[in-house]
Amino acid sequence: MQFSKYHALGNDYVVLPAADFDRPFRPDEIRKICRPHTGLGADGVLWATLRPEIRRFAVRIFNPDGTEAGISGNGVRIFARFLWDGGYINDEPVEIDTPSGASTAFVQPRGAEVAMTLGPARFASSEIPVAGPPREVIEEPISGGGRTFRFSAVTVGNPHCVIVVPAVSADEARAAGPEIARDPRFPEGTNVQFVQILDRTRIRMEIWERGAGYTLSSGSSSAAAAAVTRRLGLVESRVSVEMPGGVLSAAVENDGRVTISGPVVKICQGTLSAELFLQNE
Repeated sequence: MQFSKYHALGNDYVVLPAADFDRPFRPDEIRKICRPHTGLGADGVLWATLRPEIRRFAVRIFNPDGTEAGISGNGVRIFARFLWDGGYINDEPVEIDTPSGASTAFVQPRGAEVAMTLGPARFASSEIPVAGPPREVIEEPISGGGRTFRFSAVTVGNPHCVIVVPAVSADEARAAGPEIARDPRFPEGTNVQFVQILDRTRIRMEIWERGAGYTLSSGSSSAAAAAVTRRLGLVESRVSVEMPGGVLSAAVENDGRVTISGPVVKICQGTLSAELFLQNE
């Protein structure tokens, strides 16, 4: 059972080509793969379908708790780098199918940088989704970790709750993020971003992801934060998003789509042992 492992600014995924397996892994098997110390340790698993003869590529994205995600910006960027490393694509843009729809990715020459486009960003409560009357969810109150914030909700293929604060901290993201992510207004849960405006071209962010928890970086969170802060008039259309794992660039287009770009690093490749799956959870 062959695997490859990559990270994008500390957001790490294991890539498994579907053709090497007779079925997708069960949630408990995903958890065993992602678990540190007794597994490979990862923020998720990318289940890759490759049909190079018709230039068709698809990826399913699994969180470390075994749940499936609709989209992952860093996951798609990693998958594009995997395709590039395998010689399936060159430096031209490639369309990648995800459960949330097709995304376009572009591997820069020499493979060090990968760009991809998410969205378009949508603020309508029915599309995100957010419970309550139909509306655009902008600057509404929400509580978590003993504090009350104001949030704006958006989808770029998955749901996000963006909270602008004077200064971000990992402790606050860890304290308030889990409660906000499970707020009953989000029937499918949500990813939570705490965002600090540094200037009109730079923001800083801490992230709590549904299904993954505290994470060093996130591509879709970067796109969501850029879309919301642009909508609020706080930044320009192009921003640098600073996260604990590093910096992504994000460009919000006139149609609401967001293109993110940043590094992807190959960590290793090898063979999964069947013994890994015999362990108790």
